[in-house]
Amino acid sequence: MTEREVLEIFEKSGALLSGHFRLSSGLHSEKYLQCALVLQYPDLAQKLCNQLASVLELHGSKIDAVVSPAIGGIVVGQEVAKVLGCRAIFCEREQGKMKLRRGFKIEKEEKVIIVEDVITTGGSVKDIVKIVQDLGGKVEGIGVIVDRSKPSLSDELANLNLSLKSLLRIDIETYSPQECPICKKAIPLQKPGSR
Repeated sequence: MTEREVLEIFEKSGALLSGHFRLSSGLHSEKYLQCALVLQYPDLAQKLCNQLASVLELHGSKIDAVVSPAIGGIVVGQEVAKVLGCRAIFCEREQGKMKLRRGFKIEKEEKVIIVEDVITTGGSVKDIVKIVQDLGGKVEGIGVIVDRSKPSLSDELANLNLSLKSLLRIDIETYSPQECPICKKAIPLQKPGSR
């Protein structure tokens, strides 16, 4: 599946939105990719996540768990885990801090893949990397359906000997609230994210 085909799935399902959006990171943008509008269709979720599992290039490595951030990554984690034949667990924010809850565990030396729907700053993924490593797990890969991050995130992950794989790499301009040109046009701000 090509990047163009992935983008067409988002466009046809109405998941590429235009307007004035406050992202989970606090940044503003005039475009928003609402993965939930794609993932609501099980056939599309399965198709995208099968492809994501294949681009992770695991080279026959047996994965013990797929970990994703709640809420956006849960469906992606479940579908990728189904392909890999392992369990799917998720981290969620509690009082603003990402945590592994609900009795989920990662044992020492367990091999883990981290997946997400859309990544912009990579904050949730970096938090999960730290959680997995602090518990003694080994992060074998990071996969996202849509990568909106700046090159500095890939560099930062490379410094941790990790690489980020995605189905679609898209550059959508983001702005701090203080420098947002969309705010200056008085276009109403929407907050479509899960936080």
